Amino acid sequence: MIGHMSGRPPTIRERRLAGELRRLRETNTPMNLEEAAERLNWSKTKLSRIENAVRRVSASEVQEILAAYGMSGPRMEALVRFARTARQRGWWDAYASTLPTDYATYMGLEAEAEWLNSYTMGLVHGLMQTDEYTKHVAKSILMRFSPASEVERRVAARMARQQAWLERDDPVRLWSILDETALRRVIGGAEVMRAQYKRILELADLPNVMFQVMPLGAGGHPGVVGSFTLVGFPQRFTPDIVYVENMTSALYIEDEKEVHTYSLAFEQMGAMALSPEESLAMLERLAAH
Repeated sequence: MIGHMSGRPPTIRERRLAGELRRLRETNTPMNLEEAAERLNWSKTKLSRIENAVRRVSASEVQEILAAYGMSGPRMEALVRFARTARQRGWWDAYASTLPTDYATYMGLEAEAEWLNSYTMGLVHGLMQTDEYTKHVAKSILMRFSPASEVERRVAARMARQQAWLERDDPVRLWSILDETALRRVIGGAEVMRAQYKRILELADLPNVMFQVMPLGAGGHPGVVGSFTLVGFPQRFTPDIVYVENMTSALYIEDEKEVHTYSLAFEQMGAMALSPEESLAMLERLAAH
């Protein structure tokens, strides 16, 4: 039976599919939930459960939904193909029950992204962290209220995330702009930081990585309000999103105009930051001390 989730939580891909079906109804049609269900000759409850990833949806049902919403052609075909593989679990699903939901969801999105444009203010980007740096960060975030096993799970998830990124046949393109304060903030001691500088230097040499430092001397810029990541996907049906994380939750921005604003801000910040060559020279100086 394709209906209920058989007692298991939905995969990240099933959540993405459900969210996209809801977004298409809300943005591409004038129909509310009840009107859409009536057009499909379904119950309102069935469609609601599909849109909230409570009920599994088949590829044929996705095709039926999209046809009712007036969609056809390559975009419809791409989403139907995606629906056929939505039940497949990725490496990130193994951590979904032990990590905050927002973060586990982001790992799934990142794993399927084509590119990431990320500005980080307080910490080195997660894909570039060493295990020791990650361990000290996790201890700080959990504020020593959680058992050591929780810290280890966080570190294991972060390292699995990095390994998956590096081993992908089509690796995600990462453009990381790091605020200089993150390089100057000593986390875990001088040795941990030296190893961290060297790790960034190694990764910055990869063809799919561009690394820049936003210097303190740059003054005000759009990123002073906080870190954010633009996530781009190869699928035609999936729009770019912005991921903004704070201490207890995360925000996913999908509105096209808002995403465009973040894109413009990131481009401006790229122009204000040190060049890749200047950024690596700074790292080399820091690693030498």
